[in-house]
Amino acid sequence: MTPVMAARECAACIPTGVSGALAARVAALDWAAIAEELQAHGCATTGVLLAPAQCSALAESYASDSLFRSRIVMARHGFGRGEYKYFAYPLPETIALLRSALYPPLSAIANAWNEAMGIEPRYPGDHAIYLDRCYRVGQQRPTPLLLRYGPGDYNCLHQDLYGDLVFPLQVAFLLSRPGEDFTGGEFVLTEQRPRMQSRAEVVPLAQGEGVIFPVHHRPVRGTRGTYRVTMRHGVSRLRCGRRYTLGIIFHDAA
Repeated sequence: MTPVMAARECAACIPTGVSGALAARVAALDWAAIAEELQAHGCATTGVLLAPAQCSALAESYASDSLFRSRIVMARHGFGRGEYKYFAYPLPETIALLRSALYPPLSAIANAWNEAMGIEPRYPGDHAIYLDRCYRVGQQRPTPLLLRYGPGDYNCLHQDLYGDLVFPLQVAFLLSRPGEDFTGGEFVLTEQRPRMQSRAEVVPLAQGEGVIFPVHHRPVRGTRGTYRVTMRHGVSRLRCGRRYTLGIIFHDAA
């Protein structure tokens, strides 16, 4: 089964039980308020979407190498300290459902952003159709990932660009309990504004909560119209414990 076929199968299914409740929670989010938060601050939180049992199951899956296509040790590449793994297709059900459920409302926001910035690409409302575009240009490797941090680990400021096709928004879910499983390790977002000093945003998250943020740039309204600013994200140094994060990226990799 190709990635596109898998995405279509996920989108066509009718979730039941725990998965159905998760899909309903995503649909019930105040997407107008999320769009406003993204416009005002460059990020927005979802509130708690994943139950503790779901978070634990995802974090524990890090040990199952068969679920993943590759493992990255950050220090080897100058990315920071810690490590992460990219999931393989077919994606676990919870991750596939999150990807397909979050994409449609985010595509509407992404289209509004590109229109404001005068950028040509427009995104279909169906994630399977977008994945088909990725597939046709050779971007066929799944990008959802699971990150693991221990004491002293951190993630340098970066952008998740994996090819020519880039969906401009992504979501990170905290799977561990801040203050109990770990301390430190805050999600950090920076905004590099033209002819101005950079602005930083620290986003506190609860277990099971997601933060929506730009992959590489976003529109900002100025006195002379709308301009784009460059965005980067990372994680500050963990003081103690262990921190797991699920990253949902909507474009696939070359």
